[in-house]
Amino acid sequence: MQRSDFHFDLPEDLIAYRPAAQRDGSRLLVVEGEAAPAHRQFPDIVDYLQAGDLLVFNDTRVIPARLYAQKHTGGRVEILIERMLDEHRAIAHLRASKSPKAGAVLSLAANEQADPGGDRVEVTGRDGALFALRFDRPVLDVLQQWGHMPLPPYIDRQDEAEDRERYQTVYASRDGAVAAPTAGLHFTEALIAQCREIGVDTAFVTLHVGAGTFQSVRVDDIREHQMHSEYIEVSDAVCRQVEAARARGGRVVAVGTTSVRSLESACRASGQLAPFQGDSDIFIYPGYRFKCVDAMITNFHLPESTLIMLVSAFMGRERILAAYREAVAQRYRFFSYGDAMLLLPSASTDNKSTDNRSEHRE
Repeated sequence: MQRSDFHFDLPEDLIAYRPAAQRDGSRLLVVEGEAAPAHRQFPDIVDYLQAGDLLVFNDTRVIPARLYAQKHTGGRVEILIERMLDEHRAIAHLRASKSPKAGAVLSLAANEQADPGGDRVEVTGRDGALFALRFDRPVLDVLQQWGHMPLPPYIDRQDEAEDRERYQTVYASRDGAVAAPTAGLHFTEALIAQCREIGVDTAFVTLHVGAGTFQSVRVDDIREHQMHSEYIEVSDAVCRQVEAARARGGRVVAVGTTSVRSLESACRASGQLAPFQGDSDIFIYPGYRFKCVDAMITNFHLPESTLIMLVSAFMGRERILAAYREAVAQRYRFFSYGDAMLLLPSASTDNKSTDNRSEHRE
């Protein structure tokens, strides 16, 4: 299967550079079975949920992971934290005219033009393409003072005060992501309460989204793509909630591709859902047999990205591309701050495992 099989044309003016005026004010494209897509507003999601369903959210919290610094030579450095290793250490992407060597000390600044301030960061080595950093103070404390929200590369502007709230879900509780689980951005506390009032249960997994989520697929044959790795936790409590939903005839509705990847990673070893804690590099594309997820809420994804490959695996490539063409024609807003989709495959959709064998492909 070729990367070009997942291409679509997107006018640049459909990229959402800012969130909707209201958190739940986005549009919702409902793709259900073979029916024509339905055009709704996001709060209408409750019309498609039913008592007994289980909504699975990703509770990761986006950290202000972008830092600006200066080398002792005066050269400017941009730092994007990829992962915190412990209270004082992290690995990061560094952008500079010349990469700093181990032992280099970087002085942090409020922005890329400002003079450096008091905090300093030491480069202690390399971890592949990433740089190992050590902070004198706790990493999170430094980020809260100096950090900027790490908006995606296609949002071509500086972060603003509003982004501290809006590029974060209302239920975010576990620090560690450098990109938001964007399908969850549409949910308000009132909307979640409304779902619970109609008998929908809620569960929370954790996937700390890394900058690799924006990594391009550079190979023509997608089977040769090396997927990035991200940290995931699926608790025993979540496994029991899924089992209970199944027992009562409810559906597992994943809020976002990160929740999908979490649940499906937790099925990886045996083909059945089990508690999981650790890194996963699961790559889901057409031909994958889903073990756990029955429905999905998601945003619109970049052409030829691993995420459009994932939703194509869930609904069928032609069905997804047709829905994307409809979204473009109806001028939906795309990507992280854009509108949403609800994906409800029909019983005949060939994406479900027929037994307990693990059929993922890497």
